Amino acid sequence: MLKQVQHDDGKYLLLRPMSKIRISAVSYLNSLPFVYGLNHSALKNECEISLDIPSVCAEKLINGNVDIGLIPVAAISQVSNAHIISDYCIGANGKVKTVCLFSEVPLQEIKTVLLDYQSRTSVMLAKILAKEFWKINPEFVNAEAGFEKNIKGTTAGVVIGDRAFSLTTSYTYDLSEEWKKITNLPFVFACWVANKNLSVEFISEFNQALKTGLDNIDQTLEEFPPSVISKAEAKKYLTENISYDFDSEKKKAMELFNHLAKKIT
Repeated sequence: MLKQVQHDDGKYLLLRPMSKIRISAVSYLNSLPFVYGLNHSALKNECEISLDIPSVCAEKLINGNVDIGLIPVAAISQVSNAHIISDYCIGANGKVKTVCLFSEVPLQEIKTVLLDYQSRTSVMLAKILAKEFWKINPEFVNAEAGFEKNIKGTTAGVVIGDRAFSLTTSYTYDLSEEWKKITNLPFVFACWVANKNLSVEFISEFNQALKTGLDNIDQTLEEFPPSVISKAEAKKYLTENISYDFDSEKKKAMELFNHLAKKIT
């Protein structure tokens, strides 16, 4: 809930929230610098943070169960009163490592693609690449937990997040890298989106908190030690594979993605 103060001219000014702001952040390694920054900022006592898989982050924001979410780009249009509030995102400018199509056969031999239940944007990206660029027409199947074991033969699978670090197949197609090859643009997987108006002051402090986390990757990995890769590998991933600035090139890429997604749906 936001407190409003009426000026003499009859206009209202939004002030800081009267109750805690509910935030849903992605539970993957790539978003932990954001969580570290929020936990080590003046906003810590003003926010309630939950860690969720991307599809759940989106559901919570769409349903109004949280006020801010680090949600898949493909889900933004489903959020009422959606507006991006941050200068930072989860993106990549080339190989990202944790959003891949895993297959035992080359692209042209794939007949079925299992789609990660934790994803929205990556699922749509796979469909766009298949139709617009790879020129293949496999059957896309929405998968459930444990689907990774069914990636075999001519059945491939889109797998996102930390699980991708430990998967190996004969053919691995990094979706962000493929997008970069074709469009010469970076890719945006998730943005910080609010479903209500927040004060300029709060948004400024929120962005500063995120920056604090990005400026302290080593401390982030001390507080949240990675479970599937070493700290050295995790630092390289966060500093070389993930690109956090929501800059003009990423905004351009997001516009193109949204345009192509409309052709799919």
